[in-house]
Amino acid sequence: MVVGATGGLGREIATELAARGAKLTLTGRDQAALNALGIAGHTVVGDVTETGTAERFVAAAESTYGRLDGVVYAAGVVAFGPASEVSDSVLDGLWQINTKAPMALIRSATPALERSAQSGFSPFVVTISGVVAESPTAGLAAYSAVKSALHAHIQAASRELRRLGIRLLDARPGHTETALSTHPIAGQAPQFPAGLAPSFVAARIVQAIEANEKDLPSVAFSPLS
Repeated sequence: MVVGATGGLGREIATELAARGAKLTLTGRDQAALNALGIAGHTVVGDVTETGTAERFVAAAESTYGRLDGVVYAAGVVAFGPASEVSDSVLDGLWQINTKAPMALIRSATPALERSAQSGFSPFVVTISGVVAESPTAGLAAYSAVKSALHAHIQAASRELRRLGIRLLDARPGHTETALSTHPIAGQAPQFPAGLAPSFVAARIVQAIEANEKDLPSVAFSPLS
């Protein structure tokens, strides 16, 4: 299941997974955008900030394919600007989508992923906290904070869920050339140096899924790594 499949990175990850024969559940907020992906799979529309959406996504995947073997959380929002100016509504938006929603999804998917493990498969969850979880960045303080919180949650939860046979994998690529920074929920993006190609980041994440890697720090996205 790819959550946020219509986003720049989610679309690339879904494309990579489909090319390797994965049976996909693709989620997003707009059915037309999901249809426009042109990627084979079952589509489900929902807002990850709404109560019950995570459970509905998981149920849809299981009812369609009989089991759920993996989840990729690729939804996200960003905000720019000084820490002294960020509003409560922006803080809430960053937290709800970048941190609370993936935490809720992991909780909701755990029973299905445990059943996958018990059936002899290798279930996983991928989150994308990004390089700001390693190097909190001025002008991105709130965004850095919620992504750092996500990374901390994955570190702790992975120790719990590995006992159930579930692998959590957090990816922390550097700035990636998606459209995320062009529609922030606050502020305006600074002039970033050229970032990573979304196709490269997606291929590296899928490679890590296949190789049963347990962590993807920023250095793992060096072209020479």
